[in-house]
Amino acid sequence: MSGSSWDVERIRKDFPILHEEVHGKPLVYLDNAATSQKPNVVIEALVDYYAKQNSNVHRGLHQLSERATEAYEEARVRIQRFLNAAHSREIIFVRGATEGINLVAQTYGRRAVRAGDEVVITALEHHSNIVPWQMLCEEKHGTLRVAPINDAGEVDFEAYEALLGERTRLVAIAHVSNALGTILPVHRMSETAHRRDIPVLVDGAQAAPHLCVDVQALDCDFYTFSGHKTYGPTGIGVLYGKTELLEQMPPFHGGGDMIKSVSFEKTIYNDLPYKFEAGTPHVAGAIGLGAALGYLEDLGLDRIAAYEHELLVYATDRLSSLPGVRLIGTARDKAAVLSFVVEGVHAHDVGTILDLEGVAVRAGHHCAMPVMTRFDIAATTRASLALYNTREEIDLLTRGLGKVREVFR
Repeated sequence: MSGSSWDVERIRKDFPILHEEVHGKPLVYLDNAATSQKPNVVIEALVDYYAKQNSNVHRGLHQLSERATEAYEEARVRIQRFLNAAHSREIIFVRGATEGINLVAQTYGRRAVRAGDEVVITALEHHSNIVPWQMLCEEKHGTLRVAPINDAGEVDFEAYEALLGERTRLVAIAHVSNALGTILPVHRMSETAHRRDIPVLVDGAQAAPHLCVDVQALDCDFYTFSGHKTYGPTGIGVLYGKTELLEQMPPFHGGGDMIKSVSFEKTIYNDLPYKFEAGTPHVAGAIGLGAALGYLEDLGLDRIAAYEHELLVYATDRLSSLPGVRLIGTARDKAAVLSFVVEGVHAHDVGTILDLEGVAVRAGHHCAMPVMTRFDIAATTRASLALYNTREEIDLLTRGLGKVREVFR
């Protein structure tokens, strides 16, 4: 797709925050891997819910409750279609990808992992896909095994395959690295694990906003992502799981709506997906997320990915030409994330100077300390691109980096 067929200026009009100023300069928002901005359609969906539909769901007989329930469940069906899940009952609302991973760790994981068993991850993972498995392995006296990455930030597939054995009980991998942008070969990794009857969880927090995700084609057993990175509200996310696995798993939280009946002698749990959705859910968040995914589908995920790839190529060329700037993570298959270091300048100083120029980036370890250790650096500056970013904004980033070099010359 040529850039001319993507009307980015029209799209930018859908995002009111992009017209704000920072330090008296137009905002250049390049921190999309941390959270994305929200289009009017999402903001309006939230306002409409609270103004016209606000009510608790599922248990009310009055019309407001029925309206809220219908909108809430319509959002679930939209998410099912977005992920191409086989059934809407395979879609569980959670607070975000972090809670989705913890849900699997504390339900499926606690039953599956015993002393001496292993969980396999990669060296690219976000802390949210490391710490829950460390906690589980510590509790169960299991072992966390880590597939290494090469100098480009790609998983060593042969080393990954060699880690899979008779004691492996789960593989947990990112779809896209938040720190480097590497797109992992999820289908191939799942296929290799399934030949050994090992289930696979995929952290899709960085993939869902940028790639077409088909959980049936990927053949993963669990897939989770966060709404706030996908142009939706904060505090809402999704866990997809295959029906046969979810049926076997115990509830994560206890409370209202996750039950069929309760007595002091015994509780009978609800059917899927409600077994995993205790208490009053984030109704507005689910509705807002549904609106966000509808917005992405209207634009076309393939077209989004093509446009963002054009931006990535342009930005990579611009940053690579700057003296003293070194890109970290040069995988052949990448999402639109540029992680870099500036010679002689700490990432926090880079981020501060860019902010004064109106350019919002992320500076630090990006909740991926092992990645920083692998490349023998303390931190990187990360510019992460989205469907509303422009070449002109990338030019402003490079101009800002020129000022960084001037300050620390």
